[in-house]
Amino acid sequence: MNTNKEGYIRFHCHWRPSGSLIPSGMVREINRWRSVLRSMEMLGCTDDGTGFGNISHRAPSAGKFFITGTATGKFRTLNARHFSLVENYWIDKNKVTCTGPVRASSESLSHAAVYETLSGIRAVIHIHHAGLWEQWKHRVPTTCETAEYGTPEMAREIIRLLRESKNAEKRMVVMGGHPEGIIIFGKDMEEAMASLLAYINTAEP
Repeated sequence: MNTNKEGYIRFHCHWRPSGSLIPSGMVREINRWRSVLRSMEMLGCTDDGTGFGNISHRAPSAGKFFITGTATGKFRTLNARHFSLVENYWIDKNKVTCTGPVRASSESLSHAAVYETLSGIRAVIHIHHAGLWEQWKHRVPTTCETAEYGTPEMAREIIRLLRESKNAEKRMVVMGGHPEGIIIFGKDMEEAMASLLAYINTAEP
């Protein structure tokens, strides 16, 4: 679990260690686009080794998804050992259960909120970029600034926004209470990345 300076418990992760579970083809597809995000400095780690950004993909089993594990931002290329399978989650309890070689990312509930709300979405990407965050904040669906990252409040805000069909069509949520944080999603990784690049290449989001 992670705790902030005020002592607020952000995340309960019940982890069952196991071997690799994610299909190899899914790893290759994620790495393909993750390398683009790393080159754009939207995902990776800071000079002090703190990772930022994460990626998830729906699993074949209903209600489950694979997500990059905690502290994997430092790796240039991921392999199957860097992913965890989120099997259950409880937003109000700030809790997930996961299985795999690593613990699931502390942002798992934000990803779960997208999958829960939009059945056709199969890929979710969480990036960091200060300039784009400032540019797009309140111009695309934006969560309340009091909802901090990795909290049930953030997950509930994402659900609230995406229940509005026009918001869902944007394929993006700016995390108002998480400076630099942006979520992009799509029916697959390619669609999610196409949405991001389209926003970057147009004057208006």
